[in-house]
Amino acid sequence: MPYSGGPMTEAMYYVLLALLTPGHGYRLMSAVQEISGGRVSMGSGTLYGVLTRMQKDGLITVSEDDGRRKTYTITESGKKALREEYSRLCAMVSDGKAIESISGSCYLYV
Repeated sequence: MPYSGGPMTEAMYYVLLALLTPGHGYRLMSAVQEISGGRVSMGSGTLYGVLTRMQKDGLITVSEDDGRRKTYTITESGKKALREEYSRLCAMVSDGKAIESISGSCYLYV
């Protein structure tokens, strides 16, 4: 079943970002942590669950499998979905600018 659009999970979004450069599982876990500035840490169970789902949805493909590890690559459908999710997130941030009149910045300290 192909990806139907709609909001992505945080894990899906960061894995697709990481797959702008093809990679295998351990590299993807490290890349997600690096891309997110350490804010997102993904365990292997979460990662492989997301990879399986995204592969079924046609967002990624296995580009290499040496029997020991698989290298994953984002597909054109995956790039399109990533761009759409990025646009959705940008719109949400833009919509939230009204909060800056209350807090004075992008970060709220409660």
